[in-house]
Amino acid sequence: MADDDFRAHLFPVDDPRISAFRGLSYREYAEAVKSDPFAGPMIVDWATRYPVPYRGVSHDGNITAQPPAELRAGEAAPTEAMVAAAELLLAGLSERQRADIGYPLRAGQWRSWANPEFLQHDTGLRLEDLDHVSRHRALELVRASLSEQGFESVKTLMWVNGYLGETIDLANVMNDASYNVAIYGTPSTSQPWGWQLFGHHLALNCVVDGERMTVSPAFLGAEPSLIRESPIGPVDVFGARIAHARTLMAGLTPAEQAEALSYPEMVDPAMPLGRLHPGDERHLGGCFQDNRIVPFEGILVGDLDEPTRAEVSAVAAAFLDHLPAGVAAARLREIESRYDETWFSWIGGWGEGDPFYFRIQSPVVMLELDHHCGVFLSNRTPAQFHVHTGIRTPNGGDYGGLLRAAEGGQP
Repeated sequence: MADDDFRAHLFPVDDPRISAFRGLSYREYAEAVKSDPFAGPMIVDWATRYPVPYRGVSHDGNITAQPPAELRAGEAAPTEAMVAAAELLLAGLSERQRADIGYPLRAGQWRSWANPEFLQHDTGLRLEDLDHVSRHRALELVRASLSEQGFESVKTLMWVNGYLGETIDLANVMNDASYNVAIYGTPSTSQPWGWQLFGHHLALNCVVDGERMTVSPAFLGAEPSLIRESPIGPVDVFGARIAHARTLMAGLTPAEQAEALSYPEMVDPAMPLGRLHPGDERHLGGCFQDNRIVPFEGILVGDLDEPTRAEVSAVAAAFLDHLPAGVAAARLREIESRYDETWFSWIGGWGEGDPFYFRIQSPVVMLELDHHCGVFLSNRTPAQFHVHTGIRTPNGGDYGGLLRAAEGGQP
């Protein structure tokens, strides 16, 4: 088998890493993993971070609100379609379900999302607990909010989760409906409100205020992210992001590569204590990292030549392809306008087949991609077929913080 074929890393059917959890409901599994040597310590750590008041990711601990970019013609959010989809979903729910799915706009439950397969916080409604009509309507809200490509990516990631669950016989824990959905505020074409979808390898936090829209934090990942043959054909979820990133790093001069390279090895002896997380590995903006201080590192994008800055834009555009075209255009213009304050850093190799991590970071965005070791696959070194990606809006901009602050509240 090829080095990037995940099937070479399937656990034996009777391996306790998998077999111990067969037959458990997702709620029973969530309790069982609290004593798991891998997941248990992460759960304890996250429990200490969740209650801390929200400030936002920053590079130095100081939060400086960034004014939102002015919108141009054609860059408005699809607010009317989103409201219609949300109202249709709510209309079909029972009174109890409407109470369970809905939260105030500034509710702390925004920050309860998590990307592991186990349920850390039971926020909103679980898709697999809904009837097929309500489940479809919940996904139609996601469809109404994203680009066509973005919605297909979401559906693919959910399918991959189910595919993995079936492949290792843990569909009771991982399936294409192992996700929670919540609505914050009252759906409106003029007042801010939002929705949240999260589960294994997928988390989207969407806030809309009239014409403005933000989807951040956004977490998209997959294990396996690369499937050569499957019932739906070949799957390569993050191929564009990976290809553009390799092109960017390979196109730098040797001196620029040396400046961008934080560590040559994915697990590098020079890494300080804490740089590697047991679950997030090199990824810094994961769940419950809302207030993390992430210092700038690497090379300043503003110092690069125009063709290289264009490659940075190509990477950023690939991260934004889940957004409606106009929303993505406005966001990319905002990112590009700050290249004099944007840093690009890299860990690992950049040859074909090399696993790697990179980050693009500025006062208005933090984009990350990391190749991971196996969790439900047995590879103990980072591999191309397990990928985590993340989007953060620093300086209090996550969870629509800029929109909420603009109406007089706290981010």
